Amino acid sequence: FRGNTRVEEACEMYTRAANMFKIAKNWSAAGNAFCQAAKLHMQLQSKHDSATSFVDAGNAYKKADPQEAINCLNAAIDIYTDMGRFTIAAKHHITIAEIYEAELVDIEKAIAHYEQAADYYKGEDSANKCLLKVAAYAAQLEQYQKAIEIYEQVGTNTMDNPLLKYSAKEYFFKAALCHFIVDELNAKLALEKYEEMFPAFTDSRECKLLKKLLEAHEEQNCEAYTEAVKEFDSISRLDQWLTTMLLRIKKSIQGEGDGDLK
Repeated sequence: FRGNTRVEEACEMYTRAANMFKIAKNWSAAGNAFCQAAKLHMQLQSKHDSATSFVDAGNAYKKADPQEAINCLNAAIDIYTDMGRFTIAAKHHITIAEIYEAELVDIEKAIAHYEQAADYYKGEDSANKCLLKVAAYAAQLEQYQKAIEIYEQVGTNTMDNPLLKYSAKEYFFKAALCHFIVDELNAKLALEKYEEMFPAFTDSRECKLLKKLLEAHEEQNCEAYTEAVKEFDSISRLDQWLTTMLLRIKKSIQGEGDGDLK
């Protein structure tokens, strides 16, 4: 019994030290102290407190040692999944994905953690947000089939929801662009399918743009392609992802080598 009390006291002291290191902005020392507290909480069979300390350690390390931050957050995730707390585990998978995106620039690993988070969020709106991240990265990495499946799935999930159906056209638009990069005929068939599934898509600017692009591509008319993109961009600014995809399609028009959309 006395032994336990000493471990509890040590726990408190590590936590106090960690918070003081945080105030001093000594992030590595703070992370280390939180880590020690987490291990002692585990010794005391206090899973919840241990997970909380690992998360605190991860957040401190994030500012100094991204890889160590990931190790601590993974330790917390193991405890939360063991306790059946999948929503909390999902949240920390997203944090790890963001570290891989921003700090370590390892997109494959970021994708894996977003997928895991989406799996734990099953059926919740947060799952769609994670899946859309996966789709965007998959398309950038030229994994078009994977991107198409996700955009179609999320588009289908949102088109019947009065609050979200406005976004559905964007997802079908992105799916069609991925089809287009792979094969023009597939893009045409996909477009027909999306219009049938979601009639509101037909009147959207995105759908009209796709039809103009398909026509320009069929005629191998580079000017018409560029003009259609310019016109769309003047009303709805193209983001980096759309610009990249539209450029990839444009490059497949014969003799198009300048790689510019303007």
